[in-house]
Amino acid sequence: RRGGPRAMTTAPRDIEDSKARKGFKCVAGVDEAGRGPLVGPVVAAACVVPAGVDLPGVTDSKKLTEDAREAAFEEIVRLTSVGVGIVDHKMIDEVNILEATMLAMQHAVDDLPCAPDAVLIDGNRVPAGLQAREALDAEAFVKGDSRSLSIAAASIVAKVTRDRLMAKLHEAHPQYGFDQHKGYPTASHMAALHKHGPLPEHRYSFGPVAKAAAARGIVTDTYVDRRTAAAAAAAASGSGGGSKAAVKGAKGAKRPSAAVADDAAKKKR
Repeated sequence: RRGGPRAMTTAPRDIEDSKARKGFKCVAGVDEAGRGPLVGPVVAAACVVPAGVDLPGVTDSKKLTEDAREAAFEEIVRLTSVGVGIVDHKMIDEVNILEATMLAMQHAVDDLPCAPDAVLIDGNRVPAGLQAREALDAEAFVKGDSRSLSIAAASIVAKVTRDRLMAKLHEAHPQYGFDQHKGYPTASHMAALHKHGPLPEHRYSFGPVAKAAAARGIVTDTYVDRRTAAAAAAAASGSGGGSKAAVKGAKGAKRPSAAVADDAAKKKR
């Protein structure tokens, strides 16, 4: 389906107005895109929609067509203050996707051209780095991208930004079809992963990628690998005392470089 940003109902700004009545001068909405894909970064965006600025059709990015998101994106970056935070696949594998998402949100807020005194987070958790700031009022809202105009705007910026990154990855590796599934675990992506093996940009801490890597003899070093190694060492020693040593030892296995991953993939073809 095609259409412009005015094809959908606009998200309300009641929450922003309520914050303004309480004396907050700069209220930012924050959302993310890319928690579920098997490849690439997680992207967060923060948007401050000035009072009096109208953004017809801006709502939860998932409710918009790709064309509508692109059109809305251009209006949002033209009329609002925008910050973007990107946390790559390496950090996702190092800490886990939830913590990486929280970090991306914090980076997005820090990337704003103005320092907000209130932030509205989509979801049920406020990033610890934002919660700890005494001068910042930070609050999470479940389904905030449908309840808040600034969060809705942030959801569109995050989604479009990440989709464009996936389009670039598709240009380098068209056999995976990233332009279609954006890295999500669709049937076509799973088939490509099985046929060609994982890329260095894949998230090796995610089950399907870890399985594909193991099938091709690719040694990985993710938080999952270290946790598993620590548990195995603790079980072998009969206590939890060996956990730290196991974690330290597990770090000897390095994440595959592009050359190593490609070489392993070629051997299996």
